[in-house]
Amino acid sequence: MKKIKFDSAHRKKHFAFFNGMSHPHFQLTANIVITNFYKTLKTYNKPLNNSLVYLLSKTANDIKEFRWRIRGEEVVEHPMARPSFTVPTEQADVFSFCTVDYITDYEAFLAEASRIQELMRTNPSFEDEEGMDNYLFMSAIPWVKFTGIQHAMNYHPHDSVPRISWGKIYEENTEILMPVSVQAHHALVDGRHMGMYFNNLEENALNFKL
Repeated sequence: MKKIKFDSAHRKKHFAFFNGMSHPHFQLTANIVITNFYKTLKTYNKPLNNSLVYLLSKTANDIKEFRWRIRGEEVVEHPMARPSFTVPTEQADVFSFCTVDYITDYEAFLAEASRIQELMRTNPSFEDEEGMDNYLFMSAIPWVKFTGIQHAMNYHPHDSVPRISWGKIYEENTEILMPVSVQAHHALVDGRHMGMYFNNLEENALNFKL
């Protein structure tokens, strides 16, 4: 983990402007083409949900601003942001969080995600690790082709963890699409970085191979 110093006076003003807001997060939702990704998973009989977590996490980790976090008056950059995603449990009809280290190797990530997910089914967790902020909060809403989503979160104090959600997969004009929503702290992530995320996500889905 390293500290980020803004050398540009304008970048410092940009950070201070948005960081001073009571609700500094902003959000975009778009339909992403995942035709190749989806068909590849079907061909090789790979799990959909954990594969999506991998794809979404890879895209976020490849953009350094999505690994930045605000700690007091400082900005730090984590070497890796861990997906903390929702999974069903056997304890109740509400979800548990499942937090996994992001591993660049797809098969290794699937194995670790599956292992921890099984633990969460019978021993669910709802608490973040104390002092940790290198998360990517992720949630699946597979029943809805949503066009927007609003997350529950504290306004005071606000956190700087990105939130990534995905919805119902559907077919349109021979392509397979999926709504994706990304929310991030505007003092860290600007529109350019958000656009980069969506463009890279679609490219990663298009070029996904096993």
